[in-house]
Amino acid sequence: MIGSDYVLEAHNIYHTTEVDTGGCFNGGGQSALVLKGVHLTVHSGEVMAILGSKGSGKRALLDVIARRSDGSSRGQVLLNGAPLTKSLFQQRCGYVTHACDFIPGLTVSQTLHYTPTILGGYLKSSKVRQVLADLALSQVSHKKVENLNISEKRRLAIGIQLVRDPVMLLLDEPTQGLDPLSAYLLISILSNSAKKTGCGILLSLEKPRSDVFPFLDRALFLCLGGAVYSGGTRAMLEYFHGIGFPCPQLENPLMYYLCLSTVDRRSRDRFLESSQQIEALVERFARETPIPEAPINPIGSGKIPLAYGKPGELKVWGILYLRLLAATFSCGYAGMKALFLRLLALPATMGLLWLFYGQTGDDAHGFFSKGGLILSVLALSYGVGIWATISLFPPWRKRFCQEYAEGLYTGATMLIAYNTVSIPFSFISSAVAACVLYPLVLDPSNPDGMTFTYLLVALWTSFMLAEQLCVMFLLVMKSQLNAAIATSYILIVCLTLASGTIRSTKGLPGWLQENAKGVHTKYASSLLHTATFLGRKMNCPPANGIVCPQPADFLMERLGRPNPQETTDIAASIAFALGLCAFNMLLYLLPMPRFVRRKFRE
Repeated sequence: MIGSDYVLEAHNIYHTTEVDTGGCFNGGGQSALVLKGVHLTVHSGEVMAILGSKGSGKRALLDVIARRSDGSSRGQVLLNGAPLTKSLFQQRCGYVTHACDFIPGLTVSQTLHYTPTILGGYLKSSKVRQVLADLALSQVSHKKVENLNISEKRRLAIGIQLVRDPVMLLLDEPTQGLDPLSAYLLISILSNSAKKTGCGILLSLEKPRSDVFPFLDRALFLCLGGAVYSGGTRAMLEYFHGIGFPCPQLENPLMYYLCLSTVDRRSRDRFLESSQQIEALVERFARETPIPEAPINPIGSGKIPLAYGKPGELKVWGILYLRLLAATFSCGYAGMKALFLRLLALPATMGLLWLFYGQTGDDAHGFFSKGGLILSVLALSYGVGIWATISLFPPWRKRFCQEYAEGLYTGATMLIAYNTVSIPFSFISSAVAACVLYPLVLDPSNPDGMTFTYLLVALWTSFMLAEQLCVMFLLVMKSQLNAAIATSYILIVCLTLASGTIRSTKGLPGWLQENAKGVHTKYASSLLHTATFLGRKMNCPPANGIVCPQPADFLMERLGRPNPQETTDIAASIAFALGLCAFNMLLYLLPMPRFVRRKFRE
């Protein structure tokens, strides 16, 4: 519940954006003026609709107010007379986009409860129950988010913002794709919520129906970036009647004046005529409703004290960690999929290798078969890591993009929470997989407890490296397939150069031998070679004077050294995996480049 009245004002808003001309070498494209001197006012408890056809500047205006726009903006956006900065908007206001990307496996109630806010404990639980009731979601509060219909998903997206108790809420086309009854229900719920909580609501509509007209307190008609009208809906009818455009009886006023504010493109003559009429309407509205002159400064250039603040990083980490655990251990398909990929996929894959290589002995053929086993273990560990990451991480990446734009937390906080869950699961999974592989490499005459350690380190670090490489590429790639291909390409090159199985490491040119020391595969494969061949004796049939090669000879041929360096190999393997984790945290701490923001924008 908002304790005082708030007023959101926008004066003389001009916004220029870059238009992509489709060329590869044309720089940033051409500039286009998409908003021209627009102004609006919204009070607490009011619902204002921004109306206009496609391309009229509705989303651009919302983005300018929310400080999410690309390009240059001029004018003033004020909240209670103070400049609305980006940090102030993130803490006191909310923005609902088209995207309804939720974490699969969570229920509606859990999705709201695990939204980072400054509230906690009983107060947050009470707020969640209130939002569920206000948005007519109480009856589906225990339903999985992936099973919701589009209307319920839109209301849940609104609920995520309302849990934070915003003083102003912006919505971009909330009724798009909804049937008439669902659209009416949504607008009526928003109106009732605005009156009950005192939250001001600013939403864009492209095709408003007549039944939503009573719920709108204010309206802004945009066409080609200019304001045809901005003010109260009751005064709207009088204004247009006074300038010679009365609304006919039994007509929908919103659609009638929206058509009046839309360029007719059916022919060249109609295009010119409607464009001239709209320009005249824009100029007349600007003349008859003068706005006090305001300095044309960059939007949000001022500073005011922030009253609410935002949750600390430690609290946000705790919420994200609990959200991850709840999604992983949820009942249903999403939870079972997450548990399988995190715990069972790697042991199951190694079980297939056990079936395939279980009959190889220590004869000459078995020696070279176990060289193939090493290659298979490395390749499949990498592959399972890629598979698990591209299946599990993208929903968290999408959710992070939305919550990062709201200023709730940084990418490093998200990755720390994700790795806090992922690393223990991957370690347990690798330990089980090592137990499966252990009989394949165990020498019955020389049992050695370190063999299990070598297997565990090689499997775990290989899985972790593939996972973190995927996470790195998913920062800039929206397609999971592209991220998987890029990661696979890098790891295939590493396997070819440094595994000691596809080709001998010793046989590489000198500069490649040196470069191979800089990849994880060299050290993980060295551990597997040591576990597989160290201390074994070749069993050759005593015929024709065959001289059996010994394991030391094989290691010399493959790795360029006959003696193991277990300590170095273990330390280097772990350093590669954990070092890439730390690198990704630093990478996700950097501000998102413009092309990344555009790519991940719904």
